[in-house]
Formats: sequence, structure tokens, C-alpha cells
Amino acid sequence: MAERGAANPFSPLTSPPRRDKSLPDIASNNRKQTEKMQDRMAKLLRILAAGGLIALAAPGLAQETQPTQPTGETAGGAAGETPAAPATTPDPDAPASAENPVGLNMGEEVRDENAPGTIYVREKHGDWEIRCTRMPEGQQDPCLMYQLLKDENGNPVAEFTLFKLPEGQKAEAGATIVTPLETLLTRQLTLTVDGGPKKRYPFTWCAQNGCYARIGFTKGDIAAFKRGAKATVTIVPVVAPTTEINVTASLKGFTKAYEAVSKANQSAGKPEEKPAENQ
Repeated sequence: MAERGAANPFSPLTSPPRRDKSLPDIASNNRKQTEKMQDRMAKLLRILAAGGLIALAAPGLAQETQPTQPTGETAGGAAGETPAAPATTPDPDAPASAENPVGLNMGEEVRDENAPGTIYVREKHGDWEIRCTRMPEGQQDPCLMYQLLKDENGNPVAEFTLFKLPEGQKAEAGATIVTPLETLLTRQLTLTVDGGPKKRYPFTWCAQNGCYARIGFTKGDIAAFKRGAKATVTIVPVVAPTTEINVTASLKGFTKAYEAVSKANQSAGKPEEKPAENQ
């Protein structure tokens, strides 16, 4: 968790709120402009009717030009009243224009959630998720352990992923920890389990979503994770180079998650074995 008594200077790992787009007015108080608009709509409706799309233009037929209000009055009636909201509004992403007078929505491509390359949560053990990447048909999906690390206010600060490496290597497991872009890279990243000895790891690179530390864990490190309760990740923000921010990674369910991801990756990328047919 973030160090008590000190405000978290890091920005949460969330996207900025989407700004609402202003909606164009499709009615005019000027009679001449209204007649031109109605003429264009009539032509468009004839085209839509020929293509079987007349239903999409129906809301446009129901709209009528509002008369000009006397000075001191609003569209709601008496002076000072708030005008009522229109019954229907065009899609904000498809404003009316010369090419699209009635604001028809052109739709957006729907991505296949089961397509190769997509990520899904296969199972969960304690505070760890097993996330896998879909491979082409006939191949096993590679998986890794995942946990989103948050500060004491619930704001996401870092991401922790871990996976077992093949036998015979110096490191038993590999991991990646992603921290905010505001991280002071020269102070590196430190990690400790239950207040034990600390280890320091350098950052490898930074991208738009944060800065990456690629880590190798020995058998001793993994053993400490299995018997521990929490791992503490410490980083330093650029704006406060004398302040250390501590974020906790829960080790609840670590052992089962590690066994599950190890088993899942034993055959990852290999062709699936189909059961033999009965002779």
C-alpha cells in the first residue's frame, strides 16, 4: 500500500474521461433554411426508401420547426423557465452534415472476442488471476499470473505479471512489473517479501502505458513467495525524489496460481493432442 502520511503523487493507470461532444441543431428558426432542409430530407428519404432504410429516417419526419419565441420568453413558455430537452437527439458520433444530413450512425467494427491474440482470464486463485492469450486453432494458449497493485485509496498504481520458465535456466521464473510514467528510473525498483531482504531491479524501457522492469526470480525467491503473505514493491516518483511509494502485492493464492500457470505453459504453443479413436 502507499506509504501512510504521504500523498500518492502518481496518476492512476486509468484513461482520461471522454469529453462529451456538442450536438448540432437540426432545426432552424429561419423558414427559408427550413424549407431547404426539408427538401434535402425528402430527397434523401426517397433514396432510403429505395434501399429499405426508411425506418432509420423516421425520427427526422417527426421533427418540426419551432416558432420564434417573443422577447423575454423561452421555449418552455414563461420567462425564466428552462426549455425542455428535445425528445430525440442524433448520435453524438454521427453529427448532421452536408454528406449526412440526418446524422445516421455508420456503426463500428465488432472485434471477435475469441480471435487469436485476445486475452482472457482462465481461472483465479486468491488474489492472482491466470490470464491466457488465445492462439490459432490447434495450439495451446500460453498463460501468466497477473495482479493489479493499488494504493491505499484504491487507485491502480502498478501491474505485476509472472510466469515459470523452462527447466535448466538460472532463473526459475520471469516477471514484469509496470509502473507509472512518472517513476524516477534512476532510483530503480525494490522488492521485498514480508519485510525480508530487499532486491533492486532496473527498468528496461518505458511505453505509453508505463515503465517496465523485467525481473528474473530464483528458486529461493519463488519459495519466499510461496510461504509469504505479501510482497512490497517500492518506487520513487519524479516529482518527489526523496519520497518512496510502497505498493503491496498480495501473495494469497500464489502457490496454487504458480502451479496452475506452470502446468498450463508446459504444452503452450504446441499442437493439441487429440484422443485416440477407438479401434
